[in-house]
Amino acid sequence: SGSGLTAEDKRVLRERYGFDPNEYISEAKNERIKEGKKQGKGKELVAEEEARVHRTTHKLLQVLGGKAKRKKLLSPKGMDVRPMMEVVKGAAFDILQAADGCPASLRPGRWLDLYSGTGSVGIEAISRGCSEAHFVEMDPWVVSNVLQPNLEWTGFLDASVIHPVRVETFLEQADRFSGNGPFDYISVTPPYTQVDYGMLMSQISKSPIVGENTFIVVEYPLRTDMLDSCGCLVKIKDRRFGRTHLAIYGPKWAQKKRKSDKTLQNTT
Repeated sequence: SGSGLTAEDKRVLRERYGFDPNEYISEAKNERIKEGKKQGKGKELVAEEEARVHRTTHKLLQVLGGKAKRKKLLSPKGMDVRPMMEVVKGAAFDILQAADGCPASLRPGRWLDLYSGTGSVGIEAISRGCSEAHFVEMDPWVVSNVLQPNLEWTGFLDASVIHPVRVETFLEQADRFSGNGPFDYISVTPPYTQVDYGMLMSQISKSPIVGENTFIVVEYPLRTDMLDSCGCLVKIKDRRFGRTHLAIYGPKWAQKKRKSDKTLQNTT
């Protein structure tokens, strides 16, 4: 197929997103098929191509804050990639900024966007002050047609690193992929029905990507049990947005700070 994916990667793509990379036809090849149709050639290939559903994009997302505020972002049509809802994304960044003691922006650290898809979360992080973001997305079509164009459009390509691998592979080889120690922030927004959250969070907690001052944002569905800690980090927030939950893990000092802030508010 020329996709550069292993057999295991292709299996995961089919299971998680309903997309078979062997069935993806480039625009150039599609044009050749159309030309062949005009000339009465390659009828079997033409029939096969016409039976496929083409993947397309639209602009429904936007950056919510920071230097790229209100810039529109591409996302795939359909449900093969499900971006974090904007109300959830906005709440996550508000909580992080308050917990970090800087309500107006994020500290200039490194962000890791797992299951990045459109890149909406990592792009928001750079827009709000992060100096660097790493995007882990295994779908080659999404990387080429959605993620990379979004980074170019927002002007954040130079501050970004794209890892076109499975999240499991990235976590297993984190030292090789990231190289510079723990991340300051990590977002985890997997396809709900295709992951075991207990196993995933356990793998994350044991990975060198997590440090004692890391914040982790996890989007998860109803009826999912999330632990009160993730390695050395504690859960500092858990909010519900309809059928979606948002859990945020961070250092113990951030949890104490939130409690002291609430005490001050109650006494004023």
